[in-house]
Amino acid sequence: MRKIIHCDCDCFYASVEMRDDPNLRGRPIAVGGASDRRGVISTCNYEARSYGVRSAMPSSQAKKLCPDLIVVPGDMKKYREVSGQIRDIFRDYSDEIEPLSLDEAYLDVTDSAHCQGSATLIAREIRQRVESSLGITISAGVAPNKFLAKIASDWQKPNGLTVITPDQVDEFVLRLPVARIHGVGRVTAEKMHRRGIHTCADLRNFTKIELSQLFGKFGSRLFDLCRGIDERPVSGDGSRKSASVERTFSEDLPSLEEWLQQLTELYMRLLERLEKLDERYEISGASIKVKFSDFSTMTQERTSQSARISEFRHLLQQCWDKRAEPIRLLGIGVKLRDLRAELGPEQLPLPLRYSGRLAQNH
Repeated sequence: MRKIIHCDCDCFYASVEMRDDPNLRGRPIAVGGASDRRGVISTCNYEARSYGVRSAMPSSQAKKLCPDLIVVPGDMKKYREVSGQIRDIFRDYSDEIEPLSLDEAYLDVTDSAHCQGSATLIAREIRQRVESSLGITISAGVAPNKFLAKIASDWQKPNGLTVITPDQVDEFVLRLPVARIHGVGRVTAEKMHRRGIHTCADLRNFTKIELSQLFGKFGSRLFDLCRGIDERPVSGDGSRKSASVERTFSEDLPSLEEWLQQLTELYMRLLERLEKLDERYEISGASIKVKFSDFSTMTQERTSQSARISEFRHLLQQCWDKRAEPIRLLGIGVKLRDLRAELGPEQLPLPLRYSGRLAQNH
């Protein structure tokens, strides 16, 4: 029996923007293009959704629905950075991670020894760490397979945790509306409703052949899903590109001396994280990030194969030289090179009789 966690950030882009600008909190905001330039909404917070604003909606239409809507331009570089930091937290619990997007991923924690092997406790700890260290919330679902874990993560959004234990699967699935099944869109749902199919319990009245006749290739999958069966593994390459740690301070740090004091503590935490990596990884760079009291961010990085603390001190000095002002956050990290990935597929040696024959032909 597998233990799968599906993690989904709550209105990710908008959450990052509200985190970085507290003046946006509690107000309807969206991330997207300007309404006077035929812009489109990428995502929006729950305040905006209450007005009917949705992703992929033209910004001009969104402004008509919600005249007070604040449309913020997206910053994909920043979102990718936060996504990488979330992924680093995930990797403390499992190497079997399947990202679906910047803000969503499956984790297989079946063999994880963390939290006494409890997937529920792991999900709870991940959510707490992401919120406390990165300032955004995650909704999570825990279940024996990917199908149910994804549904569970959406069950108590935002900032919710839903657990479906193995002995709860059948009861949960029987009551599940067919519209909640991933892959059942509006047209398919309407087709089902016309046939009196409203829940997975209704789907179970049909044979696999009948479902295939009604819904094509998707029919045989529906036959399994309405019984809570999903054998798909969590599939990711397990490779990580970076490792980092950071801290947001309760009071801004005004001096370089205080910056350096905090750097030492962060460096020790980074070493602990690096010690957990196996030998396939090699350090290829070092970086420093500081966030000032006005929420603007500065980063400095350099190529490095060792990432000694002296290198981080040098990068921090560069930040101070460019802008000697109080900071509210300090972060350090390293870029990683996956040596196994760079080698590519391993090629088996040819038997001598074949290698000789090839040499003669060429």
